[in-house]
Amino acid sequence: MTSSPLHVRGVVLPDDSVRDLWLFRDTVTLSPVPGAVTVASSGFVLPGLVDAHCHIGIRAGGGPVSSLPEARDLALVDRAAGVLALRDAGSPFPYPSLDSDVSVPRLARAGQHIAAPRRYLRDTGVEVAPTDVVSEVRRQASLGNGWVKLVGDWIDRSAGDLAPSFPLSVLSAAVAAAHEAGVRIAAHVFAESSVATLVRAGVDSVEHGTGLSFDDLDLMAARGIALVPTLLNVETFPSIAEQGAAKFPAYAAHMRALHARFPSVVRAAHEAGVPVYVGTDAGGGIEHGLAAREIMLLHSRGGLSPVDALAAGSWKAREWLGFPGLVEGGLADLVVYESDPRKALETLLTPKVVVLRGRVVS
Repeated sequence: MTSSPLHVRGVVLPDDSVRDLWLFRDTVTLSPVPGAVTVASSGFVLPGLVDAHCHIGIRAGGGPVSSLPEARDLALVDRAAGVLALRDAGSPFPYPSLDSDVSVPRLARAGQHIAAPRRYLRDTGVEVAPTDVVSEVRRQASLGNGWVKLVGDWIDRSAGDLAPSFPLSVLSAAVAAAHEAGVRIAAHVFAESSVATLVRAGVDSVEHGTGLSFDDLDLMAARGIALVPTLLNVETFPSIAEQGAAKFPAYAAHMRALHARFPSVVRAAHEAGVPVYVGTDAGGGIEHGLAAREIMLLHSRGGLSPVDALAAGSWKAREWLGFPGLVEGGLADLVVYESDPRKALETLLTPKVVVLRGRVVS
């Protein structure tokens, strides 16, 4: 399917200059294209938003989606909100054909979560013994399109609290295997000792990371390890703690403590120079289409400036995932807003025009 060339004029961010953009097929050019249709002549133009931690293979309420159309529909919820690039951080339902579906946001995705036996959500991850982690990393590397996802810790019911899933030697070998396969490795992790081990093993991104210490942050910054804090997810910790308090009081207390300290962790990570990106953890208990809300939380709870929060959910996140922004030869994904989102992040909730792959979709 082809579409007419498009023309957009407005204040282009992050450059903060009034410019004209022409979108020809799936490419941005700064040179006029004959016959282009003007779809916006004013406003503020942002590269498409990003949700760098979501799960379109997990249905609302939990469990795998049942079909390709169901996964696609979840991605379209994000698209309608101006979220034009997704990193699916683990899917129990395979959907490789969506990689080439021009109607859905751009996808960077892992295969299935790799977890220790009986140490993750039922029917979600591949559960393997420590001796099988490396071979499973290699297998999952072939099932994603650039990422592998490890579950670094979960509740250990025998201990009644969070505990690491795998020892450092296994994690280091898993990271090496992922990199040898040409993919990056993301790690779900909450607790202090677990995240310290994963950072030292050399993972590429820490997901959640509520137990990070200042020493961890310095090492992350030095190695370029990203943090995707999923503040929307962490806001659910008190309710999770309440559900488990009667049976696992130590776990409940730990989750509450991690929740209470986390805003200061995110702030310290950003100040230390750790790359921080927007991820909602949509799928399961969190709805899709909430990347703007996560950007707002990065500012209000995590202490990032409005511009830094925007970068974490737009141009910097796109660069991290390998999706060029609004530059000559970049990808033709953009969102136009009536007013300046830097002055009021709530503006992100009401996009005026959404263009994906050079086509107006909203």
